[in-house]
Amino acid sequence: MIKKIASNLSTRKTAQELIERAKTGSLKKTLNAFDLFIIGIGAVVGTGILTIVGTAIQGTPESPGAGPAIIISMVLAAIACLFSALCYSEVASIIPVSGSVYTYCYATLGEFAAWIIGWVLMLNYVIGNVTVASSWCGYLTQLLKGFSNYLPSFIVNFPLWLRSDVRSIYNMCSKYGLDVHDKMPFLFDKIPVAINIPVILLTLVVTIILIKGIKESTRFATIMVCLNLFMILSFVIVGAFYVKPENWIPFAPNGATGILMGAFIIFFAYIGFDAVSTAAEETKNPQKDLPIAILGTLLFCTILYILVALVLTGIAPISQINSSAPIAAALHMINKDYLAGFISVAAVCALASVFLICQLASTRILYAMSRDRFLPRVLRVIHKKHRTPHVLTWSVGLVIIACSLFMDLNISAELCNYGTFTAFIAICIAVIILRKTEPNLKRPFKVPFVPLFPILGIISCTGLMVYSLKQLTSSAIMFPIWILIGIIIYIKFSYKNLRKN
Repeated sequence: MIKKIASNLSTRKTAQELIERAKTGSLKKTLNAFDLFIIGIGAVVGTGILTIVGTAIQGTPESPGAGPAIIISMVLAAIACLFSALCYSEVASIIPVSGSVYTYCYATLGEFAAWIIGWVLMLNYVIGNVTVASSWCGYLTQLLKGFSNYLPSFIVNFPLWLRSDVRSIYNMCSKYGLDVHDKMPFLFDKIPVAINIPVILLTLVVTIILIKGIKESTRFATIMVCLNLFMILSFVIVGAFYVKPENWIPFAPNGATGILMGAFIIFFAYIGFDAVSTAAEETKNPQKDLPIAILGTLLFCTILYILVALVLTGIAPISQINSSAPIAAALHMINKDYLAGFISVAAVCALASVFLICQLASTRILYAMSRDRFLPRVLRVIHKKHRTPHVLTWSVGLVIIACSLFMDLNISAELCNYGTFTAFIAICIAVIILRKTEPNLKRPFKVPFVPLFPILGIISCTGLMVYSLKQLTSSAIMFPIWILIGIIIYIKFSYKNLRKN
């Protein structure tokens, strides 16, 4: 009995089986290399520069920030990502199927490992979108303040409990010595109430766009990404004239600990090139286009990150960097209010595209898992007109809305980092295994120096993840709980459902 269960847990699907299964799907193949590059740029640039860079510089209540040394953190994160990006490129070119690392693990590590990785990826994208949404709301608030002379006060300064989550309000009140009962209502004087209305509206609009079709979604993302890049380059060019080198001293206020934790936090952004691989099944020429988009995204975004970090930390002292809307706040400091207003407009649009891309990725992973019978059949129903998984898209949207009520930017980003490291380690292991088990597979792209590069990827990701456990508490506890919930679902539903005829 034990041998049979162990055999079932390690059941694998060959690369050819996965490809043949994907051919029976109903998703439209409409994407090219440029579309994939836009998906990657949109996810990585938006999450890194607009949402999490301020936190990585300043730190959180549980971990120190990197300060101006954030540029070293970014280089370390990029190096750790490079090995994983190469592995992504090889496996994605071999198995161009929806599902990303989940699918790749099914072909290498077996059924149980595939489920766990899929469950972790759900955490990455669904909970990660809470981080994006929180920052989007921050930029929207900054934007509305710029219209204080034209809009009613109840719109410009609408109550905090209608634009934030419970945890963030408690943290703010604790930090500034405020009475939490003055900032949000309580049911029966015990249950705090906070409803982030802007995030709810954003989620509903993005969900409807995604249901309309992936090509329509990438067109929207392309416009938003171009606006985002123009905005970021404007900040770099204008801000460079206001850099004060004395703001870079001390360069590393928290030493090696701050630099390593900065690398851990900024790693959140690099899940973007995983988003590229989730669209493999809707790509016209995935074997060629996926590696180009993945590696191009990593190189382009790392250079852009470093430029922004240098200007941002040169303009503003560390203590004055705003964690939720850092670029707009920095421009206000140098009296460039007109550009800060433009930045806020562009950021609101750009983060909406990031939100869309992350939700797109999550639905495609869940679609692959449902098709493999890990999840209920109803979730893989395709819309008759738009040919998109509309049930899944609505389900993910509702989960994001629910999580936005109680999860803040920092906790959700940290949780996603653990998921990202897990996924990157898994993809490095997958390359090593596939080279041994299926050496004759056609590989349009090959990782050089195997197994050295994949091993370096495993070591670097594991090292950053283990080191962060010394600094963090909340997310370090919540991540194992998430894994435990996934194991229970697998035992109670997925394992049995996979064994049904």
